[in-house]
Formats: sequence, structure tokens, C-alpha cells
Amino acid sequence: MTACSGGDDAAAPSTQAPGDCPTEPVSVVVSVDQWGGIVSQLGGDCAEVTTVLASSAVDPHDFEPAPKDAALFESAQLVVVNGGHYDEWATKLAASSAAAAPVVNALEVSASDDHAHEGEDPAPGGEEPAGEGDDHAGEANPHAWYNPAAVTAVADAVTAELRILAPEAAGYFDGRGTQFGDALAPYHRVIESIKATAAGKTYAATESVFDDMAAAVGLVNRTPEGYQVTSANETDPSPADLDAFLRLLNGRGVDVLIYNVQTEGSVPQRIRAAAEQAGVPVVEVTESVPPGASSFQSWQVDQLSTLAEALGVGG
Repeated sequence: MTACSGGDDAAAPSTQAPGDCPTEPVSVVVSVDQWGGIVSQLGGDCAEVTTVLASSAVDPHDFEPAPKDAALFESAQLVVVNGGHYDEWATKLAASSAAAAPVVNALEVSASDDHAHEGEDPAPGGEEPAGEGDDHAGEANPHAWYNPAAVTAVADAVTAELRILAPEAAGYFDGRGTQFGDALAPYHRVIESIKATAAGKTYAATESVFDDMAAAVGLVNRTPEGYQVTSANETDPSPADLDAFLRLLNGRGVDVLIYNVQTEGSVPQRIRAAAEQAGVPVVEVTESVPPGASSFQSWQVDQLSTLAEALGVGG
């Protein structure tokens, strides 16, 4: 059972209330809604899940927590954060207000999972795969929820912590984890379908938010390097970098443009207009869970299906 976020208060947390559980529910605080919905599915009635930023109206990078936000962490038995600079405020609050609580850090968990799979075959095509070479100051892409392997790794890590915190409900959490994995089946199917039929196709993006997913389906990133660097640094591109992007689109140098609809400003709008004028399909994505999405899975599958259609392949 998940309560809706609080109306006009952009930072109002959403809380899953306790219900039918063989033991006292575990109190879990999650920084952002991209992970909050996943944790709620995993915890079920045996977790009371509070998501601090349950609305897309606030950019986690810029969020400045109030005392009431810090208070949410004080009773947390488990904290789940995205990690890196994306929600650094949450990592700090966990350390200061929930020092005894274990922390599942999505970026750290996914990095550990990546190291475990070192040596596996790279993406096809012989070119630099999406998501490589454009990290800010050598950091991983912070949008870990767009990395399918990270989603699975984080889910496993959360389930493991819940089992430790409430051993009487270990079987319950195992069941919830299995259900979550089953619910991911359509998500994995569409990823594999696109990868099987569109690997090696190219894209450019107004932001790096979707890069990990693009890599997962085998797309090649042709976004001009200078633009990628300025985007990662959250600064405006130079006239030369913007011109390179516009020329790429005008020449139909990519198969699709990935466009984050939650990014404001004249630059992404100019880029989109250039793509539309040149006949390059525009695939809209969002950084956070959009209003009306019934679950993480439905949100992702809807976007992936749109991508498949734009690429002219079956989703």
C-alpha cells in the first residue's frame, strides 16, 4: 500500500504504511522516487517506506533538505540512496541522522556488480558504447536506475538487508523479491528485443540520463563530445559544441534523438527542433517517475516501446 505524494509540496514524502506482516515492518527511507517504488515492491507489508523526493518538481541535485527532512532519517532502520552527487544530501543525512542504519547506495552496488562481470563481451558495433567516456570527473553516470544490471543488483541488496533486519519475515521478503523479478520480465524482454534487432544503431541525447539503457540495448552514442562534457557539468554548451550537435542532426547523423522532457531551457528545445526539422525521430524520456505511471516497470517499458518504434524495430 503506497500513499500518494503530498499535492503541491514538491518535497512531500510518500510513505507506504504497514499492513499484514508476520513481524514489525522495517522502517526504510529512500532518497528519490526512482528507487522508492522499487523498494516498496520489495518490502510489501513488511516495510514502511518513506520517499523523501516523491515528485519530479524538485531536482535532487539542487535539493536542500529542511529539518523535517532530516527528521525522516532519525527512525530509519534502512536507507536507500542513488549515490554520487545526485543525492549527496541523502548520504550526508544518513550519516548524521541514521548512523546505525545500513545504507544501500545504488551506484556503489552497481559498480560492484560491474566489477563482478569484468571480461564479458563488449557491446557490438566496434565503436564506443553508449555511456562510456562522458562521465563527469571520472564518475559513473549517476542515473543508475536506467542501468538494468543496477536495478537487479539494488533489488538484491535491499532484499538482503531487509532479511537481516527482520529475520522473521525472511521468507516473505524472498517471495517479494521473486515477485519483483517476475514483474521485470516484460522490461527485460523489450530490452533484449531491441538489442537483438537494433544493436549498432546510433543516437544523440540532450542529457546523459538514458545513456546506460542505450548501452544496454546496444546503441552507439554519437552525441558530440564537447556537448556531453558541458551537459555533465550542468553548464551551457559553447556555440561550437551546439553547432556540432545541430549539424549532426541536420545531416541525419543519428537514428534517434533521446530527449529528456524534464529539462528546461532554450538549448534542448533548439536541439529538438533541429531533429524534427531533419526528420530524426525524437524519443521522449523522463529522469524521474512521471505522474500516472503505475510502477517502475510500466514507466520503463513504455519508454522502451517508444524507442523500439522510433528505431523501426519490434518492442
